[in-house]
Amino acid sequence: MSSGGKTLKFISWNIDSLNAALTGVSERAVLSKNVLNTIKEHNVDIVAIQETKLPYDGPSKKHSEILEDMFPDYKIVWNSSVEPARKGYAGTMFLYKNHMTPSVSCPKIGAPGTMDYEGRIITLEFDDFFLTQVYTPNAGDNLNRLEERQIWDIKFADYLVSLDKKKPVIATGDFNVAHKEIDLAHPGSNRRSAGFTDEERQGFTNLLTKGFTDTFRYIHGNVTGAYTWWAQRARTSKINNSGWRIDYWIVSDRIADKVIKSEMIDSGPRQDHTPILLEINL
Repeated sequence: MSSGGKTLKFISWNIDSLNAALTGVSERAVLSKNVLNTIKEHNVDIVAIQETKLPYDGPSKKHSEILEDMFPDYKIVWNSSVEPARKGYAGTMFLYKNHMTPSVSCPKIGAPGTMDYEGRIITLEFDDFFLTQVYTPNAGDNLNRLEERQIWDIKFADYLVSLDKKKPVIATGDFNVAHKEIDLAHPGSNRRSAGFTDEERQGFTNLLTKGFTDTFRYIHGNVTGAYTWWAQRARTSKINNSGWRIDYWIVSDRIADKVIKSEMIDSGPRQDHTPILLEINL
């Protein structure tokens, strides 16, 4: 660690149901719990979790007890889906070390439909940076939400710019887009699939051009075969590494050179999302 700053470590993961990971007994729930244990072993400063699917009033007493047992040195903040949005849908959560004292906000960004009520963003403000996480709305199997998604992408980029004007930004989460052809195994057959439409890819390009860096590409260049998500519907997707990179750590351009590591954490045989790690010396 250099004397010029403090090295911080963060992990982000789309958990696809916190309740299942904490209290479920299915084979998949056990795999999810194993991933949580892997995250715990990394002993990072902050954990960001997307798609918690918790009720509007957040974690139950049982959830809280299990989380406190697993992560005893962390405070928990959450943002759940509330009416008029669907119940038990989307949702985000941060766990941050007890000694940290960020101010917490759950911004509304002027998104269309019920998107602002789906618990999709939490922002932590520290003395010298913002850390925000997002669970970007999916465009839908029939792209029925693509137009709303395009508006979301513009609004979210504007939101990050508004933060960036005050202090550097670190943004993470499930952005639900594979940016370039090298970010998924089968670009040709997925041209008009949700997460790889020209519109969504352009939305992500627009975000980066506003002053942000995709840290994984910054560190690893044009490496291929590096993914964060494997479809559960296809039984062999993970064995064959037929994946997509749709989860990101993004930083303000001016702190990109402070990034030490940006990488995936192995989630074993579990399909769906894998956690991603950022190490940065601020």
